[in-house]
Amino acid sequence: MKRRDPQLESRSHTVRQDLALALRAGPATARDLSKAVGASEKEVLDHLVHLAKTLRARGAELVITPAECLECGFVFTRRDKPARPSRCARCHGGRLTLPEFAIRER
Repeated sequence: MKRRDPQLESRSHTVRQDLALALRAGPATARDLSKAVGASEKEVLDHLVHLAKTLRARGAELVITPAECLECGFVFTRRDKPARPSRCARCHGGRLTLPEFAIRER
């Protein structure tokens, strides 16, 4: 398990608050967010699901730019999970872009 950055530990923010701050700076992948908040990618993805609900209640939304296959161009528009798919649904290739996340204020 990955440890959070000591500088982040000294702040009074939760992981979700740190994620929201990082996303307000601009679009980021789960990998980028993982490095920014010092949590594993899996943990970040779990937090993003809950962060989306919190943002919705506060009049904002979590925007997800879906993964895309680099071999055939298929875009994963109908995925409910924020995680990167392992294979392309059309050509079964493994070269996929990472989904990006951003916060849009309403």
